[in-house]
Amino acid sequence: MPVAERISALESRRPQRADAARNFDALVAAGREAFAEQGSAASLEDIARRAGVGIGTLYRNFPTRDDLIETLYLGEVDALVRAADEVSDLEPWDALRAWLDRFVAYVGTKHALLEGLNRRSPVLAECRTIMFAAGEPLLVRAQEAGEVVPDVTIGDVVKLVSGVAAVASFDDDAQRRRVLNLAVNAIRR
Repeated sequence: MPVAERISALESRRPQRADAARNFDALVAAGREAFAEQGSAASLEDIARRAGVGIGTLYRNFPTRDDLIETLYLGEVDALVRAADEVSDLEPWDALRAWLDRFVAYVGTKHALLEGLNRRSPVLAECRTIMFAAGEPLLVRAQEAGEVVPDVTIGDVVKLVSGVAAVASFDDDAQRRRVLNLAVNAIRR
């Protein structure tokens, strides 16, 4: 099944009724904001309050914290899939590098998402598969062009840049970019 169809199938969680869909969207937006600010410790009560709904509405849409995190993760994975498509016309190394930069930008600010990369969940496992499927053609193209060492996998690359993105003690964004450059250049031929 194509990557885009797999994302669409996973996103079928959104209710069809207009008022329920609005509440769902408000909860997703509030959840994204709260988890970005507070990490995985964000309060579900705070998320409901930010969305302008009661806690019962949150639990009707997301019976568990993991359900909400998984749904947020789906949106982020969808953005990464779109990013892979957007950069695919660039030269092989530039395309891979641009996608990795977007990957780091989105996981660097979403620690709940980073934690999700290693959690055991069928939805998160499927998301990893989709994310890897989006980035792998960029990696293979760079390898075929002789730009990247041949024995590295997309899983290796994602874990490498995730490690950099997870570091919280950088002095500033410039230092984070320098360290990311060191890591990504380690796979370059």
